Amino acid sequence: MSTASTNEPLLRVENLYKVFGDNPKSIIPMIEAGKSKDDILAETGHTVGLKEINLQIEKGQIYVIMGLSGSGKSTLIRHFNRLIDPTVGKIIVEGTDVMELNEKELEQFRRHRMSMVFQRFGLMPHRTVIENVAYGLTVQGVDKAERQNKAQEWLDTVGLGGYENQYPSQLSGGQQQRVGLARALCTDADILLMDEAFSALDPLIRSEMQDQLIELQEKLHKTIIFITHDLDEALRLGDRIAILKDGELVQEGAPEDILLSPATDYVEAFVKDVNRARALTVETVMRPPAHRITALTIDDALSQMKKLSGNYGYYVTKDGYQGVLLQEKLEKAAKLDGSSPVGDALFEEVDPLSPDSVLEEIIPETMESNYPLPVVDEEGDLQGSLPRSSIAEVLSVKDDSTDDPDKKAS
Repeated sequence: MSTASTNEPLLRVENLYKVFGDNPKSIIPMIEAGKSKDDILAETGHTVGLKEINLQIEKGQIYVIMGLSGSGKSTLIRHFNRLIDPTVGKIIVEGTDVMELNEKELEQFRRHRMSMVFQRFGLMPHRTVIENVAYGLTVQGVDKAERQNKAQEWLDTVGLGGYENQYPSQLSGGQQQRVGLARALCTDADILLMDEAFSALDPLIRSEMQDQLIELQEKLHKTIIFITHDLDEALRLGDRIAILKDGELVQEGAPEDILLSPATDYVEAFVKDVNRARALTVETVMRPPAHRITALTIDDALSQMKKLSGNYGYYVTKDGYQGVLLQEKLEKAAKLDGSSPVGDALFEEVDPLSPDSVLEEIIPETMESNYPLPVVDEEGDLQGSLPRSSIAEVLSVKDDSTDDPDKKAS
């Protein structure tokens, strides 16, 4: 493992170009001068695969690269392990420029640092399931007992215990892809490359595989580079998303940034049909946690509330969020004994929202509430509030275009 700075991304791509043809480097000045991909092909017979790609991938992320067919996404992922060499540019993994590796170093890099999961499974039909899973360890020279044990562990992890001695042809498509995933994980590589890994599966199995990948990632914290043409899949899986068009990186960012602020017409066309309620979480649309009440007595709590804009407040102590207070109830309690401490009996019966909740799941209670609902994290700390207006703004649909990307149609 490299001793690179902790601030260093795990993988960095710098100024990467890929041109296919007899004299690719001669085409770079034409690209830099602004000539289009089509014009270059017509004039020179060269195909521009990638143009000036710059990106950073942090350790432990699921980084999604997406685009339509011909956008360059599969070409890009094959640069990371040098199945394809760039015409110009650098690929740096934890401080090591992959382009400077000699043949033997590159072989070791591929065996130990990166594993790949293919769209069409890529399993060897003449080997059993467990032999397929253990294949990467066989190549690494791991002894048979150890590789069998490790392969068995990963088969169990992906839910295929009991299938060890089956052959790929005896398995369903979803099961075969689980074998492919187990094989990639079995080498304990730092980086997992997944090229349209779930695209060949029917929708239900595809959704199950996405669930399994999310579940595995919560335990393993691998760095996963995932290629897809499906924005719903990208939004569901990605910590960051990069969108390619004709070999160019047209937008890169967090899923909510892509969805709410599309940078180009091309990206906007991608996001316009996405179900935002299913794609966005509470955290992406909540407001800052105003309306805090911290006073110990009812009189002081009421005094604090009267300085706020609404008739409600979130009661917070050193132990975190405690509950919702309404001005009307505080006023009644103050008439009885304003010097009494604020107690549980004064709180409204409200279940706080989790920042991770998907909007679709919490819309009913948000719409039924007369005040913004509190958003509280696992530690019990108040993170924000969710008013109906925030949800309405994000989910509103406009038929005509608008200059404000935050209010594009969903």
